[in-house]
Amino acid sequence: MSQPSAGGSRAIWTLVITGVASFMAALDNLVVTTALPSIREELGGALEDLEWTVNAYTLTFAVLLMFGAALGDRYGRRRLFLAGLAIFTGASAAAALSPGIDALIAARAVQGIGAAIMMPLTLTLLTAAVPADRRGAALGIFGAVTGLAVASGPLVGGTLTEHLSWQWIFWLNVPIGLALLPLARLRLQESHAPNARLDIPGTLLVSTGLFGIVYALVTANADGWTSFPVLLGLTAGTALLIAFVVHGLRHPHAMLPMRLFKNRGFAGINGASLLMFLGMFGSIFLLSQFLQGVLGYTPTQAGLRMLPWTAMPLLVAPIAGVLTDRIGGRPVVVVGLALQALGLGLFALVIAPDVSYAAQLPALVISGVGMGLYFAPAASLVMSSVRPAEQGIASGTNNALREVGGALGVAVLGAVFAAQGGYRTPDTFTDGTVPALWIGAGLVALGALTALLIPGRGAQRMPVVKGEVEEREPVTV
Repeated sequence: MSQPSAGGSRAIWTLVITGVASFMAALDNLVVTTALPSIREELGGALEDLEWTVNAYTLTFAVLLMFGAALGDRYGRRRLFLAGLAIFTGASAAAALSPGIDALIAARAVQGIGAAIMMPLTLTLLTAAVPADRRGAALGIFGAVTGLAVASGPLVGGTLTEHLSWQWIFWLNVPIGLALLPLARLRLQESHAPNARLDIPGTLLVSTGLFGIVYALVTANADGWTSFPVLLGLTAGTALLIAFVVHGLRHPHAMLPMRLFKNRGFAGINGASLLMFLGMFGSIFLLSQFLQGVLGYTPTQAGLRMLPWTAMPLLVAPIAGVLTDRIGGRPVVVVGLALQALGLGLFALVIAPDVSYAAQLPALVISGVGMGLYFAPAASLVMSSVRPAEQGIASGTNNALREVGGALGVAVLGAVFAAQGGYRTPDTFTDGTVPALWIGAGLVALGALTALLIPGRGAQRMPVVKGEVEEREPVTV
């Protein structure tokens, strides 16, 4: 029996290490939601404090993603990946040991910092380790793991809280992180982006701009969309991001050169990703509560009934990765987003206080297939739309847009839910959820149309700037 080559072994180890790390970071977006009642019972705190146990992670994660990618390009991707993983693991232990709600919120913020450093480098490390002819399949598996983590957060959180305690949501990360650290040190290959420099003005503009916008989004439903802090965050954050765009157009070494968006592939997949997470995140947030608050399922029962949706990417995404290698990513992404929109629309049609599980099943399956088809080629399209030297910042940009989309989706669909219904009775909960789901379906459908901007197979190529040599592979040591 032939032994796998050194390169093949390195690719497998890189996929395992980055996949598990990505799963932990993505899972912690929504894993706390089903544990909030237990956390409040033990640690106390007002409703706003409980919301911040979710939002503190989202805020630091979204704001620092691009900075984390830039640090990895400059100082070494493996080195910064290890640093981010260590921070995330330590903060998880601190969250589990939190004596009060304020300490928990602080630990969640530090978790987000670690995830922001670690997450964008997972794709860069994986892309560098896997040969181009197998990259679609590898990124398909990676996408399946990430999609499963995003969708199964409420199930994992609810199951651990119901059968153990809410602290185990965070303790779960600690042994996994401790096991990954030596493996990553031994098995990952170090790489840098050629001639990478830190763009301090650009970093300050994008970080503070994203902070203003994400802070406004996560506090809008509690404080009101017309409150001064929310309006200030939205207006100041938007102004700073416009300044960041201008900086990217003018500065020769900007952290995010705006010329990247001249590439239809880069612009199309990032726009589609923003809209996908906007519609999906808000919908999952409401549907997981509907199954528990209206239909009366326990967190574990609700999570099990969502498995046709949440576990489907494990089956579909690897197949979608192979299809991406053969026919290109655009048709797979477009079909995936269209199916996800169709699934959310079917939910909106059948949802009722007494809806049967059989009536929900077609929507669950179609949504799951759509999610799996999207996640697999999305990562490949992002990484293939730029040169190797720019893959770190491309990954950071895509992840940042996803996080902002998720925060915006929860805020916007939550506002629609509150305006049209509410938590008072099963009927009012349904009245609020239905229009929110229709909006979510419409946003994901718009994402499918946006994905049509992506060039077809073989047509996508990043233009070379005059006077600049195109790098074929990252510099490795």
